[in-house]
Amino acid sequence: MIDVDARPLALVFRASLLPLSETFIRNQVLALQRWRPRLIGLRYVEGLDRSQLDCQLLTGWNGRPIPDLLRAALRELNLPPPGVRDQLRRLQPAVAHVHFGTDLVALWPMLSHLQIPIFATLHGYDINIHPEHWRRSWRASRKYPQRLLQISRDERVQFIAVSEAIKQRAIEFGLPAQRVVVRYIGVDTNQFAPGGMPVEKRRLRILFVGRMVEKKGARTLIKAFAEVRRQVSEAELVMIGDGPLLESCRALADSLQTPVQFLGAVPHSRVKQEMEQARVFCLPSITAENGDAEGLSIAILEAQAAGIPVVTSARGSGEAIEHGITGYTFPESNVAALSTALVPLLTDDALVAAMSTAARARACELFDLQKCTAKLETLYDASLQCFPVVLRKQPVC
Repeated sequence: MIDVDARPLALVFRASLLPLSETFIRNQVLALQRWRPRLIGLRYVEGLDRSQLDCQLLTGWNGRPIPDLLRAALRELNLPPPGVRDQLRRLQPAVAHVHFGTDLVALWPMLSHLQIPIFATLHGYDINIHPEHWRRSWRASRKYPQRLLQISRDERVQFIAVSEAIKQRAIEFGLPAQRVVVRYIGVDTNQFAPGGMPVEKRRLRILFVGRMVEKKGARTLIKAFAEVRRQVSEAELVMIGDGPLLESCRALADSLQTPVQFLGAVPHSRVKQEMEQARVFCLPSITAENGDAEGLSIAILEAQAAGIPVVTSARGSGEAIEHGITGYTFPESNVAALSTALVPLLTDDALVAAMSTAARARACELFDLQKCTAKLETLYDASLQCFPVVLRKQPVC
């Protein structure tokens, strides 16, 4: 049995601890076995239960929270708030792991003084949004692209892409290809397992899970569902998620006289319950005007683990979905192609049953949380062998 105190310490950084939509960060932290994780942030937010997590906020020299204005001003000078440098060093971490490139840039004045390997996971918007869009912003984020590129030249930093598609986009962005690796985050295939009735015996229900924002493509699904209903009158559509486009999606469904159940934001436990009643999972992602696009949706992986065939146009979905075997992929914004893919999954029991079995097998093979996290820990391990301890001047591997 591993002595918990003897495990090397990995500091996992996220500015806000932890929004409801970031269950994947909590799950990955809890899945670490050979490393001892501690979540480090700037603020607590109402969201996920933190009771099982070792969390700590960065504070100033007086032990109080760091004012945002002070932190922003010091960031312009690449200076850490007073006391933070010593606070981090006292923890004696072996590696630092930041989620989202935006947090890497925001926290860099505090991280840059640590003489340890630094990993940054790129999830989607932090690398997909066009640099020109960032530069047009009036906020501090306008400097995000150039700062990320500057940081990428530091040999301590290695980038983790959540999919091959994100890796390719990171390289196009200008990050050094030799320091971008792919590590899937994975899902708990024990928690998300086939449950309830077999999919072929369920109601003809399509399930959507995602924020109501442009890149999730909710409007595409609603339009396609209107056509599906003309062919399959018993078809149902349940949409989980909140966001700025929710009301316009309601209005679209009303204008098409299409019955859609909008559930809004719900706990993760409710998502699991809805998956146990769904016959098909659909995520019709699109590339937003600003370039934002899906990385590798955790919801897609959860659906597959639960044995639900997936229909999606998400970037990187080909890494998760075997077209025609575990589900279907289709071109972005193509309403006709989406409705064409959905109809047979609602009407052909043998087809949906075969895809259900194949989807579960693929999820367990490639996207199991424990397997994926073990590969992440191997990356941490390798960094200790390649990175010099303080006072050594050997190059990083």
